[in-house]
Amino acid sequence: MPLEPLRFAVLGAVRVFRGDAELGLGGPQERAFLALLLVGAGRPVAVSEIVDVLWGAAPPRSAVNVVRRHVGSLRRLLEPGLAARAEGRRLVRDAGGYRLVTDGDSSDLLRFRALREEGRRIADRSPAQALELLTEALSLWRGPLAVGIPAQARAHPAFDAVDRELPAAVRLAADAALRAGRPDVVLADLRQAAARHPLDEPLQAGLLLALAAAGHRSEALAAYEAVRARLAEELGIDPGAVLRDARDTVLHGVRDTVLHGVPEAAVGSSSGESSAEVSDGAGADGSLADPAPAHAPAPGPPSPPALPPPAQLPHGTEVFTGRDAELDEAFALSGADGSGPGTVVISAIGGMAGVGKTTLAVHWAHRVADRFPDGQLYVNLRGFDPSGAVLDPGEAVRGFLGALGVPPERVPHGVDAQAALYRSVLAGRRVLVVLDNARDTEQVRPLLPGSPGCLTIVTSRDELHGLVAAHGAHSLVLRPFDAVQARAFLVRRLGAERVAAEPRAADEISELCAGLPLALACVAARAAGHPHFPLAAVAAELREAHGSLDAFVRSDAFVDVGTVFSWSSRAVSAAAARLFRLLALHPGPDLCLPAAAALAGLPVRRARPLLAELTGLHLVTEHSPGRYAFHDLLRAHAGELVHERHTEADRAAALNRLHHHYLHTVHAADRLLAPNADPLPPPPAPEGVHPEPLADDDRALAWLTAEHAVLLAVVETAAASGQPVQERLACQLAWSLEPFFDRRGHWHDGLAVQRTALGAARRLADPALEARGLRGLARVEGRLGLHSRSVPRLERALELFTELGDDTGQAHTHRSLGWECDQRGDLPGALRHNRFALGLFRTLGDRAAQASVLNSVGWYHAQLGEYRRALTHCFEALTMLQELGDRYGQAATWDSIAYAHHHLGRHPHALLGYRNALALLRDLGVPYVEADILVRVGDTHLATGDHDGARTAWQQALVLLRSLNHPDAERVQALLNARDGHAGAV
Repeated sequence: MPLEPLRFAVLGAVRVFRGDAELGLGGPQERAFLALLLVGAGRPVAVSEIVDVLWGAAPPRSAVNVVRRHVGSLRRLLEPGLAARAEGRRLVRDAGGYRLVTDGDSSDLLRFRALREEGRRIADRSPAQALELLTEALSLWRGPLAVGIPAQARAHPAFDAVDRELPAAVRLAADAALRAGRPDVVLADLRQAAARHPLDEPLQAGLLLALAAAGHRSEALAAYEAVRARLAEELGIDPGAVLRDARDTVLHGVRDTVLHGVPEAAVGSSSGESSAEVSDGAGADGSLADPAPAHAPAPGPPSPPALPPPAQLPHGTEVFTGRDAELDEAFALSGADGSGPGTVVISAIGGMAGVGKTTLAVHWAHRVADRFPDGQLYVNLRGFDPSGAVLDPGEAVRGFLGALGVPPERVPHGVDAQAALYRSVLAGRRVLVVLDNARDTEQVRPLLPGSPGCLTIVTSRDELHGLVAAHGAHSLVLRPFDAVQARAFLVRRLGAERVAAEPRAADEISELCAGLPLALACVAARAAGHPHFPLAAVAAELREAHGSLDAFVRSDAFVDVGTVFSWSSRAVSAAAARLFRLLALHPGPDLCLPAAAALAGLPVRRARPLLAELTGLHLVTEHSPGRYAFHDLLRAHAGELVHERHTEADRAAALNRLHHHYLHTVHAADRLLAPNADPLPPPPAPEGVHPEPLADDDRALAWLTAEHAVLLAVVETAAASGQPVQERLACQLAWSLEPFFDRRGHWHDGLAVQRTALGAARRLADPALEARGLRGLARVEGRLGLHSRSVPRLERALELFTELGDDTGQAHTHRSLGWECDQRGDLPGALRHNRFALGLFRTLGDRAAQASVLNSVGWYHAQLGEYRRALTHCFEALTMLQELGDRYGQAATWDSIAYAHHHLGRHPHALLGYRNALALLRDLGVPYVEADILVRVGDTHLATGDHDGARTAWQQALVLLRSLNHPDAERVQALLNARDGHAGAV
């Protein structure tokens, strides 16, 4: 019967287990011998080193014989039944010493190191997953290293070196926790490690930042004072730059540190290799020729501009009038010096719409914007949107984080963690935040800054009593204009002479508009467009009009505001009025001209003048160039009209045209961004649909970015329609968006969309759609580090594709499973799945997919040290990718080729490969990957002894990373500092 496996522990007490049974190790000296072998971690330990550990400076003459006896005893303990003097398989002679054969499954130290390195490798792209790995690694330490051995043995440098790995790992975990927005996860480990290493300044810096991020600012400052005093008392020095910078972050919120966690000097590096995307410097056969001299530095990119502070306020009106008393109150609340309250609420009595809350808020914000030099943020929360499409607070927070320079891949999972990161970014900054059209306090709460210095203006029809009570907000109440204010409003828009000539007509118009600025603006626009019309005639038309906007009838006046809008919509052409009604079907939050044309079933050239008519009468607003939106009241009015005047079939046909417009355009973008993917081809577009032309992948990305929020709403609307055709369309749209979300790092939005698609696929009871839905959701869950969910979904998807005989589906799912293997460090597994995929793609004759997976196979061979095999696969891939014109694929493959050449010692060839990758990346505009490769270019220069070339490449990488506010900038700065021999910045 085979023996159960052995497990060795040295991170704490020195112990050995066979299965669940602990083995007896003998006395302290035997334990010290085993501990030394374990910290050797698979390297041979010389006999002289063993003697030094066991006896120190005064060993007995019999020391070597005693060591041999210890060796024999340990061998028999580990391998019962081993013959006398037999070497066995566990403790072997090697290089004049002894080596204990262990691996990551049997040694807690090796397991700790594997988890730590995997966490370090993925920390940049997935801090939440890295945090899981690093906390698991830290949990393996059950006390001080090698408990139970003599103090003299424990003082040996071999143990001291391993001891230092714990605080370094704690610093890595602290960095990941800060990036993931979960500082509380590591506080216990940080406190314990800081207590054991009170003079370790980077560790103490990490503790300060984690305490502050977790809301313990006072404790953080007290900790700084304690370590400052200890440094002065014991070493006679002041805190160094790392600790001082951490203190300044706690006090003032230094941007780079708050955004991305502890500086690299404080947390250790967290690099990871990338085979991703990026001139074709090869011949038709993909061979390398004329390698450049090793000393030639890579051509540098132009220095990108620094990221400007966000300036998101909408355009203010040039004809703002009235509200003098309210503005005086607002300025008093915000303070003459801008140091007003944390939150101000603008609310209308009874939830009145159209009273001018947004206009006042935006005007006020523009007037005080100069007091907030760190930026102005704005979001329409759509709290009372007639379509019911209320903006999710998490989506709003993620939008703000992006505006503040946080890369999407750095945004943690979950609204609470995202809001915590948002508050951390704003800490110590002066930022103006406008939260427009909020539904209730719960929608607003995650968007409130957490410290003084910021002004938040909130508009809502709700009085937000919870915000006033819980957050000390001040309520500023708006009422409809009185007669004097309404007349002043008309004077500003129509001129004093015209209003003075017909004062009674002007007053009647004001009364018919119920004093609502929105209604007055519509009437004034109509009158201004016809300066020869008497105001009495305008008033008479308005009086005779009949509207039906019942939801907004004022309870204290015999007037229907819908009358104003109904009259205004009749003032445009019949075609424009039809477009106005159909626009209410769009799920929002805004739309572009081609989408409006699709709704109406018109060519773009015919829809353009119709939209111009609507904007001229303020029925639709062009809030930014080419983007159009409704006010909620006008949208509701258009919604009533479209249901009154269009049949259900007409409305369904318009929505179908709109959905097909988006599906066909997104499908075209998908083919440009991911030519090797396998999207379902869309059904034929109905008559009247003209998808937007996308010339290349740059245009595709620009269009997808502009339509991002709209596409999320379209997927939800189509999936919720209850119509099988539309639910299938929602699935196709979601899956075609996958390359965009992945390229841009919008994984949280991708998660929501893929969940919707899988739900729709299951309702349709179509196994083929369910398999795609499982794979799509699993991929984005994997990106977010939710591997316990993603792997089972992929395995189920593979089963379904296999049952369906869908070889293409199987191949792509194998690739996804290979990526999952890569994430957990199973490189042989990753290679195996990609080989399966390659075989299937070859059978299918899918050259684009073959080329992509060939590079993946080559990359994993390189990662496993099989560099020549890697080059064979990568050159085959490169030839195909050049024939296909896949520039991203070529970039990725040049990177793989260069990496293999570097490790084969062919440094000139490596530099040529990297240059080809960089040329492609710069043309495509992928700055992070460009910076990643520039770091490797520097490594290759350094390997050739070209220190100047290495420095040039690293400086170029640093410029790019700083422009992205990316945490890798600290790692690259550390490389430069190491070359300079001091800690100065570039």
